[in-house]
Amino acid sequence: MAQVTIAPGRLSGTVAAPPSKSAAHRGLILAAMCPGASTLAPVDLSDDVSATLGGIAALGARCQRNKGEVRVVGAQLPPDTLPLVDCRESGSTLRFLLPAALVLAGGAHFVGRGRLGQRPMKPYEDICRRQGIAYQAGQGGGLDLRVEGRLRAGEFVLPGDVSSQFVSGLLMALPRLPGDSLIRLTGKVESLGYIRQTLQAMRAFALEVEVRDDRTYVVPGGQRYRPADFPVEGDYSQAAVFLCAGALGSSLWVSGLADSSAQGDQAVLDHLMRMGAGVSRGPQGLRVLAGPLSGVEIDGSQCPDIVPILALVCALAQGESRILGAARLRLKESDRLAATCQELNRLGGRVRETQDGLIIQGVDGLEGGVTCSCHGDHRIAMLLAVAALRARRPVTLDGVECLSKSYPGFLKDFQMLGGEVHGWHMG
Repeated sequence: MAQVTIAPGRLSGTVAAPPSKSAAHRGLILAAMCPGASTLAPVDLSDDVSATLGGIAALGARCQRNKGEVRVVGAQLPPDTLPLVDCRESGSTLRFLLPAALVLAGGAHFVGRGRLGQRPMKPYEDICRRQGIAYQAGQGGGLDLRVEGRLRAGEFVLPGDVSSQFVSGLLMALPRLPGDSLIRLTGKVESLGYIRQTLQAMRAFALEVEVRDDRTYVVPGGQRYRPADFPVEGDYSQAAVFLCAGALGSSLWVSGLADSSAQGDQAVLDHLMRMGAGVSRGPQGLRVLAGPLSGVEIDGSQCPDIVPILALVCALAQGESRILGAARLRLKESDRLAATCQELNRLGGRVRETQDGLIIQGVDGLEGGVTCSCHGDHRIAMLLAVAALRARRPVTLDGVECLSKSYPGFLKDFQMLGGEVHGWHMG
């Protein structure tokens, strides 16, 4: 595994937020459902987005890449054989494409690596069983899933606290079916921002959904997907790493973030302001200013991806912080609650796990001088890079190749902002 060592210091300058991975997934899949050609830009071909691009190609879409732009001609004819879709380690690819595969190709054979085979899929399994769609999951550590059949319009009842990706996958596929459909969510609804982001992307492709409330969605059938030029906005979940670095003393501007976005991870700004940081906007973009930070309580159910980096800020704030409602983080690329707790404590933090979150006692600084594991998880790798800046001694990160999953240019941007990285070189 690749290792880098990061020295204590501060970042300064302006960095462009990478294109939203979430928006790119949605735009690619909706473009694949269209009868004509759509263009998406800018698109950063991280491992996850590349998996979705390969997946829609397997389902019959034609894709052309030109620098940061992707042109997609939608799938017209179903493939002759059951398509093979390699999801790599991307839960978004798997959960978004499964309903699309049932609509476009009558199913698919999904494969993947890492912990992807352990991610919850029961909501889709239940739907397939009820509709008589063959659902066969292989045994073993990786993903090996075959689904064969045609999705039918109707009523879909899903738990709201498992993953919004099931809701988004259905929302994007159901308009193509004859007959109207109803999606009804039960229990606590988490990650509403991601559902709203899906609805926003669908409007760009001329699709309509009646939103009765946060748990009830009526999807008219027989709609015509219209090709679109789809702009991919900047990603708040990736930018949150640099915004939190600003709260911890770096002097940074982050450009390319929309003032008003459906992304739930925009909540990072509210959380940082509640802790005592300042937020300002200017011609260069968005800036978070350091201030005396105090512990807070954070509900992670609506913004799970930014919990690890917020935990670092909490670890360096005065007093106690509590992160709640984040049990789903145990089922990501790593057990993110356990990994965050383990690595922050290795650096000198004071963190305890709970069943669904973390209890964090603030410390004056981190010690460093150790080797930390990235746990095969891009979010943990970025957390550790920023934590190293605030340590008293350099920190070695083991397994930084996982950054390619969502933000392959992270270390390049980090170094360009003045981060002292040993053992890795741009280019």
